[in-house]
Amino acid sequence: MAENFYDEIEIEDMTYDGTLQIYHYPCPCGDRFEIGLADLLDGEDIGVCPSCSLMIKVIFEVDDLPQPPPGPGQAAPPVPV
Repeated sequence: MAENFYDEIEIEDMTYDGTLQIYHYPCPCGDRFEIGLADLLDGEDIGVCPSCSLMIKVIFEVDDLPQPPPGPGQAAPPVPV
């Protein structure tokens, strides 16, 4: 069964919240479509609206995404001096 998307949106047209590591895009219902950076890095490309059933397909290149900050147990990359 094919999924029906409200629209296909270029990631450059979305707003990135670096604190929450989530991309947002306005939904016609008044809320916002959301997709997490971790989901995008895992190859997911469907943004969902938490208030309605609409979904968007996010068009992006993985190489163009910001890198997530190191998590617990991960070393930060070395800084040249």
